[in-house]
Amino acid sequence: MHAHDELARRFEAERGRLRAVAYRMLGSPGEADDAVQEAWLRLSRAGGDGIDNLAAWLTTVVSRICLDMLRTRASRREDPYGDELPEPSTGELPEDEAVLADSVGLALLVVLDALGPAERVAFVLHDLFAVPFDRIAAVLDRSLPAAKKLASRARHKVRGTPVVPGAELDRHREVVAAFLAAARGGDLGALLDVLAPDVVRHAEPAALPPGVPAELRGARAVAEGTVLLRARTRFAALALVDGDVGIVVAPGGRLLLALRVTVEGGRVAAYEVIADRGRLRGVEVAVLEAGG
Repeated sequence: MHAHDELARRFEAERGRLRAVAYRMLGSPGEADDAVQEAWLRLSRAGGDGIDNLAAWLTTVVSRICLDMLRTRASRREDPYGDELPEPSTGELPEDEAVLADSVGLALLVVLDALGPAERVAFVLHDLFAVPFDRIAAVLDRSLPAAKKLASRARHKVRGTPVVPGAELDRHREVVAAFLAAARGGDLGALLDVLAPDVVRHAEPAALPPGVPAELRGARAVAEGTVLLRARTRFAALALVDGDVGIVVAPGGRLLLALRVTVEGGRVAAYEVIADRGRLRGVEVAVLEAGG
């Protein structure tokens, strides 16, 4: 019993890190907890004898469990979160999930969810947790060059390809960040300052409360319409959307809305709110890196 208690103590010392790894791979706190618990069951059956580096052993086991879960998810072509997303106007995410998502970054979770299982595992292990490629290759049952290629391909998708020069991208970031801050605060005056006088907003019906028109024109109408959507901004983050600065609304990292924003003359000239799932699948989202 003493040996088992010691093994449990050592496992608990690793639990937080293992959960962080699993959450970034799976994007679901519940599934991450399941993966970590399964790792404990495997460790308790195996015992600690012969394991020279328990942290590395557990990382490998958790990663393989997550990889299997991701492959099962992909083969069934299931939405891992079900068909219904949280209702932004009323509900909150469970606090634990909201904290986890904020700590990782909503945009990164959205991008990770679009990666293939092996790409996601390779990227998370190497770029987020600095696991050496020889161990990643073993987890994926791939050659060392193949593991490196998977991580590189994932990294390219995560970073995306801006379609505007760096200096222009930075200017767009400042404008869109100001727009999002004003929307979060429900600050009508700040919205009027950042919107062009002849701004146009087009939103798909699924993004709007009943009775709200899909298209609005003019700064006053668009600002007032943006305030109506304020509840959704808790789950919003800047991202690279189809190569330019935009916004994703992603409760817990689950892409609900994508905003394509057009910036002209230092103001928002137009924005489009995409809510249709079919169209969302065609939107290229990437992480907007600091400094362009």
